[in-house]
Amino acid sequence: MNSKALLGALAALTLMVGLADTASAQSRRDPDSRQTQPAEEGQQRNSGVFEHLRPSTPARGRRPARAPTPEELAASAEEVRVAAQTQLTAAGVTCDVTEARILGVNAEEQPVYEAACASNGGYMALAATPPQVFSCLELAGQAETSRLRDPEADVGQQCTLPANQNGLAVISGFAREAGIACTVDQASAIGKNTAGALIYEVGCNEGLGYWVERTQDAWKTTPCWDLALSNNICRYTTAAEVLASWKGVLAGSPAEACDVQQGRRVGRDAQGMTVYELKCGAGDGYFVRVDAEWKARQFHPCATAQHIAGGCTLTPGAAPAPAEQ
Repeated sequence: MNSKALLGALAALTLMVGLADTASAQSRRDPDSRQTQPAEEGQQRNSGVFEHLRPSTPARGRRPARAPTPEELAASAEEVRVAAQTQLTAAGVTCDVTEARILGVNAEEQPVYEAACASNGGYMALAATPPQVFSCLELAGQAETSRLRDPEADVGQQCTLPANQNGLAVISGFAREAGIACTVDQASAIGKNTAGALIYEVGCNEGLGYWVERTQDAWKTTPCWDLALSNNICRYTTAAEVLASWKGVLAGSPAEACDVQQGRRVGRDAQGMTVYELKCGAGDGYFVRVDAEWKARQFHPCATAQHIAGGCTLTPGAAPAPAEQ
């Protein structure tokens, strides 16, 4: 099969019903209460994303899924690469395809490709109209989440090209681009934000982890100590590491001696800084104002902070807020 014939066949394929459902997987809530989609729910849906590649009983009037024919498998590597590149380009995905293979053909005679990219992670692409594309990083992240719940879970089709077994390196690169200066030793995709961009969690050898996500043309990072205040769990950062991370936030400040035992996010002030209340292991607690670089800039001991958010609530014995007249 020459490339012209192959690309012509792909252009005539129609949309596979059901695959698009996975684009709306997952729901978490970040510090700003932005709705995101949880990996747990996403995995339940995506475990069957490529169910059409498995033997199954076809619906009445529909052909069963099948494996690629010898002729399709015999297509040259370049023909398959060009066909996969065409699907990713049509889907608006930036990927310079370096290698690709046909995984199977569904009941509608639509081939599914796995493609490796020159940079970043690879993709699976269903040659539908429009093409349906799935990130290898997202599929791997959902598989990890499912296996944490059930080691025997069926995680569905995964990317297997050697060039696509580089999730840690790819996500570590994202973390560096986002300005995270740590040695990333664990990483995975954990969901999507409301704009449809993947959210990644990274664990650092030094302790504190982060969530990293793309927002328009910039990276956004959120440390696990802040996420913990919204009951978001970082799987690569322990509770002890979360509390210890406050030392870096408070370093060089009047509150740096505070051994943080508990915290709560109060809100944002007029300057756009986030206000937190901290309970210390000993002594008075604090209200602190933290800037966009996650450094505390202003400090208010609980003993004199009755005017802030009604006063401290975490520190026993803190002066109560004055009664309203």
